[in-house]
Amino acid sequence: MRLPRPMIAAALLALTACGSQDGPAAVPPTATGSLERLAAEAGCEPDVQTDADEIRQAVCRNGDGRFVLATFATDRGQREWIEEAQDYGGHYLVGRKWVAVGEPEVVTALRGTLGGTLEEGRAHH
Repeated sequence: MRLPRPMIAAALLALTACGSQDGPAAVPPTATGSLERLAAEAGCEPDVQTDADEIRQAVCRNGDGRFVLATFATDRGQREWIEEAQDYGGHYLVGRKWVAVGEPEVVTALRGTLGGTLEEGRAHH
């Protein structure tokens, strides 16, 4: 399953930056659930941009900043999306069947709430 580049580009628009930060000292267990449940845990009201069988994607904003939150129907679909999206650079917080994309300080703060693993894109700057 390949997702269209415009969908990936939209997720990354205005959300990428160079640099990195260390994660929080204590990382909670990785959150699971629907887009709405993850958004609620992150303290945001999701503005759903994509609502398809294989991916649901929303723009969110909380006290830490703006980010894109995406949930996936399958682990494989998630990994394919991440592999293609990382070509654009960016900072990713990755959980099971979900990804949050945003500035490094935003995804680092989200990790303190949602758990997950920090990944960085490989775009050339």
